[in-house]
Amino acid sequence: MPGPMFRHACAGAVLLALLAASASRADDAATGAPSHQAEAKQSGSKSGGDDAHSGSAAAATDRRLPPASTTRHKLALPGRTLAFTATAGAIRIFDDKGEPQADIATTAYQLDGADPRNRPVTFVFNGGPGASSAWLQFGSNGPWRIAMDRAIAGSSAPQPLAPNAETWLDFTDLVFIDPLGTGYSRMVARGDEARKHFFTVDGDVASIALVIRRWLEKADRMQSPKYIAGESYGGIRGPKIVRNLQTRQGVAVNGLVLISPALDFGDVVGTGLTRFVASLPSMAAVAREKNEKDGTLTRADMADVEAYARGEFLSDLVKGQADAEATQRLADRFAALTGIDQAESRRLAGRFSVSEFRRAFDRRNGKVTGRYDASVLGFDPYPDSTTSDFDDPSEEPLLAALTSAAFDLYAHKLNWRPDGSYELLSRAVNREWDFGKHRSSVESVSDIRELLAADPKFKLLVAHGLFDLATPYFASQIRLDQLPTFGSRDRVKLVVYPGGHMFYSHDGSRQALRDAVRALMK
Repeated sequence: MPGPMFRHACAGAVLLALLAASASRADDAATGAPSHQAEAKQSGSKSGGDDAHSGSAAAATDRRLPPASTTRHKLALPGRTLAFTATAGAIRIFDDKGEPQADIATTAYQLDGADPRNRPVTFVFNGGPGASSAWLQFGSNGPWRIAMDRAIAGSSAPQPLAPNAETWLDFTDLVFIDPLGTGYSRMVARGDEARKHFFTVDGDVASIALVIRRWLEKADRMQSPKYIAGESYGGIRGPKIVRNLQTRQGVAVNGLVLISPALDFGDVVGTGLTRFVASLPSMAAVAREKNEKDGTLTRADMADVEAYARGEFLSDLVKGQADAEATQRLADRFAALTGIDQAESRRLAGRFSVSEFRRAFDRRNGKVTGRYDASVLGFDPYPDSTTSDFDDPSEEPLLAALTSAAFDLYAHKLNWRPDGSYELLSRAVNREWDFGKHRSSVESVSDIRELLAADPKFKLLVAHGLFDLATPYFASQIRLDQLPTFGSRDRVKLVVYPGGHMFYSHDGSRQALRDAVRALMK
């Protein structure tokens, strides 16, 4: 799912306190019944003449999402049939004054006949910030999926929803959460102040953690094993949400699954030398995949490049352009590994940003690579331009397909039809996001350290695509290698599959991810 396009946050600390104080006030908007707080404000205004409160309650009612829709389904899959209950609805969040702030949409799938005390439940979200949960729901682990690989290949026709043989529903119930401003989730409060609180790192974490707690309470699932799964910016969001649940909400979490995560923004938007080290193996993998004749390229095939990146490449980078011999050696080796023209590599001293690599890789054919999947090529709309103004051929074709799939699911399968359109990817949320003083300082590795240190049974699975230039797998490897053992290295596992940011668009990679997650939950 589209991820890191970021900034940093801080004003959310205020909202963190407000949401924690108002946990008991959060009301399931999907029930359709007015909240007790809204009723109190309306009746109070009639007797006390408080027009402001009356207007606030009326506005909240106008913006309320429809009542929850619960439907039952049977999914015929290879070798088994899954009977489950789906509930599409929302949970309303209030501030410490009892004023409604936002409705956060959730889509829950629970297997029929399972013992809820022993049955895991996994809460799933994407990143962005500003991305809905559709990417994972329809691409990876929901009951139905679309053929993302066909959409990426350029099909302009909508991809139909089909039963997903790789759904995680066999071994865990699933609750997909659309953060505020995505999917059908929406602001209820008027004015900019509430939005400023929600669209921050801490405010976002606090609101989602509260939604998870309230869902568990209402579904009577507090005793169930609990897992969190997040993609892309979910690598920042996920560990922080688990910490909030455990330290602020009183909710224990058994494990965390991070898919194509950004663990430290210094690796994404920073200017340090390690960004070149982190991206080199994926850039070289793209070149090798292009020339692959005997099957699918795997991470094992990149062992020599990883060793070079950690060793001589890093050493020559540190020597800098003051050392002409080291600079030429580095530039020529980069050209040899990536297939990029040697003269261009020397001009850039072998230090290619992601955008520079994307245009340089197949310049001779007037094509650019994807950012989310650099093995996907598309025509450069301005091949003679010196600027980097081009779309991502591995992302753009998915937008229409996923939006159509979301409408089909909610309108026809789940029978839930909110007013307004499904917000697949909100550029507005992304633009408004407040990362604080320095977005390059936003990270979640410190949260991961705290989680592993606090609970000796807590487990982390990190999964990446080999050709992802948005969040390269080697960046996570470097970060995770810095962690102490915390009893056993087996508690943290990094897996790398063929594909890009949405590597689960590949059948084999989607199946492998499902197997790895199932093993984590045993």
